[in-house]
Amino acid sequence: MIVVAGEALIDLVPQESTGASGTGDAGLPALAPRLGGGPYNTAVALGRLGSPVAFCSRISADAFGDALVDGLRGAGVDVSYVQRGAEPTTLAVASIGADGSAGYSFYVEGTADRLFRAPERLPDGVRAVSFGTCSLVLEPGASAYEELMRGESARGVFTALDPNIRAGLIPDADAYRARFKSWLPSVALLKLSEDDASWLGGTPREWLASGPGAVVITRGGSGLTVFTRDGGEWSVPGERVDVVDTIGAGDTVNAALLHGLRARDALSVEALSGLGADRWGEVLRFAARAAAVTVSRAGAEPPYAREVD
Repeated sequence: MIVVAGEALIDLVPQESTGASGTGDAGLPALAPRLGGGPYNTAVALGRLGSPVAFCSRISADAFGDALVDGLRGAGVDVSYVQRGAEPTTLAVASIGADGSAGYSFYVEGTADRLFRAPERLPDGVRAVSFGTCSLVLEPGASAYEELMRGESARGVFTALDPNIRAGLIPDADAYRARFKSWLPSVALLKLSEDDASWLGGTPREWLASGPGAVVITRGGSGLTVFTRDGGEWSVPGERVDVVDTIGAGDTVNAALLHGLRARDALSVEALSGLGADRWGEVLRFAARAAAVTVSRAGAEPPYAREVD
């Protein structure tokens, strides 16, 4: 089983980006709620692709939280590691650019997912754990997720990290960059976008020297590149598609990478270096196809296996 650890939240998306129209009171844009959060989207995508997956988080007991849990169950995601709390659900207000790119503002004070408590350990059947996004920024939950990452890595579980930088939530950029570097010895697979890589500073080769077996850089419609510890570097182009918005695209890539590596029995640092050009090409092309489906429709709607196989 793969476990995804991190936040679940509600994206408030402009209705025109969903195919609807209209404005709210006083001419304000009407917003449509969508289930979201980087780790949440990754878990849903893994479930839709057919991987056995569980979600490890703390979700509100409010109506939004109930919808989030129902969405996980509907995708076949195990929710037995989900904690519930009386605090409200985190909200992210999305703005969609002319090219489909998404920007966000967040409402996070006093929300349930910030109060996540790390379990002592995950069951022995867990083969991989994925981390990332807001959950590694907002305290006190960030320290709890960090504790889980370090603990699972220390006992040999494959760990994946997607920083998915939301700069507006990071009060001290230098402190976060230092913390990011401190995670790398506990990370097997690092995936990040070109923008994230630029914001963090450093290079894939520098990051590889600190611990990961592979670093995957996403370049939007231009495709993906993987760098491996043994000096490998392979790229695939993006899939040509009409972009509606990019919400959930990176999360879909996370899921597709983990799904593809699991199918090839490659969930270990050593196996990542041993895949070679052909099998890495298969994994990256699968991820590119999956992301293309997601960006072709509004909101974070990852594909099902039948749409990409």
